[in-house]
Amino acid sequence: MNPVGTHPVESIRRCFPFIKNATTPIHYLDSAASSQKPECVIDRIRQCYEMEYANVHRGVYRLSEGATVAYEATRDLIANFLGGVSRQEVIFTSGTTSAINLISRTWGEENIGEGDEILVPVSEHHSNIVPWQLLAERKKARVRFIPLTDQLIPDLEAAKSMVSEKTKIIGFAHVSNVTGLIYPVAELVALAKQVGAITVVDGAQAVPHFQVDVKELGCDFYCFSGHKMLGPSGVGVLWGQERLLDAMPPFMGGGDMIASVTTEGSTWNALPYKFEAGTPAIAPVTALGSAVSFLQNLDLNAALEHDRQLSSKLTDAIKDCPGIRLFTNGQAPSVGVVTFYHEKIHPHDMAAIADSKSVCVRAGHHCAQPFMNWLGVPATTRISPYLYNNEDDVDKFIEAFQEANTLFNQE
Repeated sequence: MNPVGTHPVESIRRCFPFIKNATTPIHYLDSAASSQKPECVIDRIRQCYEMEYANVHRGVYRLSEGATVAYEATRDLIANFLGGVSRQEVIFTSGTTSAINLISRTWGEENIGEGDEILVPVSEHHSNIVPWQLLAERKKARVRFIPLTDQLIPDLEAAKSMVSEKTKIIGFAHVSNVTGLIYPVAELVALAKQVGAITVVDGAQAVPHFQVDVKELGCDFYCFSGHKMLGPSGVGVLWGQERLLDAMPPFMGGGDMIASVTTEGSTWNALPYKFEAGTPAIAPVTALGSAVSFLQNLDLNAALEHDRQLSSKLTDAIKDCPGIRLFTNGQAPSVGVVTFYHEKIHPHDMAAIADSKSVCVRAGHHCAQPFMNWLGVPATTRISPYLYNNEDDVDKFIEAFQEANTLFNQE
C-alpha cells in the first residue's frame, strides 16, 4: 500500500469514523463534491458545543474569551497554511461561493463600470460565473469566456488576445472541479497585471491536495471551502491583499463589523472583522483549524501521488472501452480526478449502478453547464479519489463500470 505522509493509507482510513465504523463498506469516491471528516474534526465540534461554547469577541467572561482564542487560532493556522500571510487578510465566510459574491458586491461595485470586462474560463464552476454575470448586468459590463486548449486548460494565447484596458477582473479556478486539472495560475495572474486587472482564484479544489502559497502565486484574492478539505460545511475563507480589503466597503452590516454606531451613521471595524458581520460559525471555524492541522501533519506530496495512482489505475481500466470520452487523459497535471462520458450510458445510470455496489460517484453537470456545452455532452461521470481511498474502492467502481457496460451493450 502506498504511504500517505509517514502513515500507510490504512492508518489514515482509521482516522475517519465514516470508514472505520461502517458496518458494510461504502466506497466514497466523491470527495471533489465534499470530503469525509476525520475524527479530530468531529471531536473538535463536539468539544466546542459540549464544553467550550460561547459567543466570540464580545464577552469578557472566561468562557467567551476561551472560545474567542480557539476561534482566532484557526485564523492563524490558515494564515500560515496560505504561505505565511497576515491574519488580517483572512476573512471567514460560509464557503467559496459566498467569498466570490463578497468580492463581486464590494470590490466589483466600487470598481466596475459600463463597458468594463470580466474574463473567466468557460470551464468555471457556476459560483465563479454567476456573481460576475449579476455584477455585469448591474453595471452594464460584460463577462467574456476564455476558451480551452485541447488539453482542457485555459488557452493562454486566446486569453492574451482578449485582455485589454477594459479588463478589470480575471477569475479562474486553481484546479478544475470537473476534471481535476491544475490551471496555469501564475501565467493568468501575469496577464492580469499587464493591464491592472485583479485576479480572483477559486481554490476550493486545490487546498485539499497541495500546499498553496498565495504570495508566490501573486493573485489578489483566493477563496476556498472547509468542507472539501476535511472540515465542516458552512465555513470557508476569503484571502485578499490587505490594500484591497482596506479599500473595499463592507459586504453586510450588523454586529462585530462596526467600530461605532450612532443615529447619524456608523464606522467600520478593522480587518478582518469588517467583513464578518453577526455571530459567526463558531464551532465549524474552530473545527476547520483541526482539519488544517490534520493536512499539515501529512506529506501532501505523497498524498497527491497516492490520489494520482488510484486515478491512473481507474483510467487504465476504462480508457479503451468503446464509446468512452475521457476528459482526464494524463497530458496535463491533475489532482487525480477521473471524468468521462459514455455514449451509451447516461451518467445518472452509471452512478445508480455504482450505488448498487455501495460506490459513491458524482453524475451531472457539476455546476459547470458552460463547460458541458463546450465538451458537447449533457453531463459526465466524475470519480474523485482522496487520501482515505484505497485500491479496493477503485476496484469496486471498475466492477460497477464493467457491469454497466455489459448491461447497456446487450441492446
